Amino acid sequence: MPKDTIKALFNSFNEKRILIIGDVMLDLYLNGKVERISPEAPVPIVAVSNRFRRLGGAANVAQNIKALGAEPVLCSIIGDDSKSHDFFELLKEHHMPANGIITSKERRTTTKYRIIGNNSQMLRVDDEDTFNLTEKEYNAISEKIDSILYRERIDGIILQDYNKGVLTEQLIRKVIAVANEKGIPVGVDPKKNNFLAYENCTLFKPNLKELKEGINIDFPTDDIRGILKGVNALQDKLQCRLVMNTLSERGVLIQEMVNGKKSHHHIPAHLRKIADVSGAGDTVLGVAMLCLVSGQDAYHIAAISNLAGGLVCEEIGAVPINKERLLKETEKLK
Repeated sequence: MPKDTIKALFNSFNEKRILIIGDVMLDLYLNGKVERISPEAPVPIVAVSNRFRRLGGAANVAQNIKALGAEPVLCSIIGDDSKSHDFFELLKEHHMPANGIITSKERRTTTKYRIIGNNSQMLRVDDEDTFNLTEKEYNAISEKIDSILYRERIDGIILQDYNKGVLTEQLIRKVIAVANEKGIPVGVDPKKNNFLAYENCTLFKPNLKELKEGINIDFPTDDIRGILKGVNALQDKLQCRLVMNTLSERGVLIQEMVNGKKSHHHIPAHLRKIADVSGAGDTVLGVAMLCLVSGQDAYHIAAISNLAGGLVCEEIGAVPINKERLLKETEKLK
């Protein structure tokens, strides 16, 4: 892809509005050094040198959309608790709108505590609820989504599922039906629950473990031909145009189906100094969706989003992609 074309693509991101629906989280970090083992139990002692907090889950996808110059419209339900105040403060710090966020006294704000010692994650503690939306919560978020989709311009929708209860089967099917009615592409980052509820979405992005568990079909994973067996079975079930299967150190496999005919590309991973993989999937889907709604073909959707996922793995914690760095790295692609 010529440099002028790449720059035009990245500039086109600035005109896009992406609706992100799913489970949002608050990520809290304790970072420090490990120099000794506790005398109380055989566990390392982390001497904390700094603390920081980040937006996680679907909120991290929204951060990536914003970092790429597009406008994120984030829609979710969090608790009406002290952590929700931290969450809203972070949205404000990142200049992101909060009008799509609904608070509920019936659930906690999902909070993940990560302990980092000597630049490695030592422990994670999850404080969360994982039950499905109550009827009251469903009605509230459904009305909010309708208001956005029928009154505002939306170029693409991302459904970011972490199995925390926001994306119920009922909500998934409703959003995809409305999106297809309005001709809006839908990208999905799935989890095991409701894995096969995303029929007729546009882009489906599971990792290899999610693919195996989701379709419950045994297939070899030691080569691309074996993985394609699983991808074919999934695509036939979901009838989605694109399946982008992230393969960790082996990169990304993307397959497109048009009028029943399938074609695929395997994009190898780039060698990176990996510091933390948390949030990489959020970045991959955010970049992929912006490439998709900007008219890119399957190969370039996979190649650019694969590159972006590798770049954020060089940072500790879930961080949004740096647009200028991604642009420069994309210009080097052969």
